[in-house]
Amino acid sequence: MTDESFGSLHHVELWVPHLGRARVEWGWLLSRLGYQAHQDWPRGCSWRRGPTYIVVEESPAMSGRTHERTAPGLNHLAFSAGTRQQVDALAADAAGQGWRELFPETYPHAGGPDHFAAYLVNSDGFEAELIATG
Repeated sequence: MTDESFGSLHHVELWVPHLGRARVEWGWLLSRLGYQAHQDWPRGCSWRRGPTYIVVEESPAMSGRTHERTAPGLNHLAFSAGTRQQVDALAADAAGQGWRELFPETYPHAGGPDHFAAYLVNSDGFEAELIATG
């Protein structure tokens, strides 16, 4: 018998320079993608969807206060975001929630002619890719 969860993504933890801002920006996006508030503590919080959860934490152990998506390390998180219409709606609403569009001149095909996605970056420089899958 094989454990179907073997090798699947368990969680992602993002260290952020400002928890309040991250809570609002990531909370909006993750809620729109079907994640539910999961945990909350003085220096962090998380959202869960099924077996996977995403944490934002303002850790006192951080060695810096700036995230640079083009430096070694995490470049972006990519999410299945439903139909093309759903991706369009998320991209349109993102600006009012602390996110801005990356590569607007090539939207929605910045990933290539056969790839429909919105690329967003938040106030702290974290990128999220919202991919149309339906």
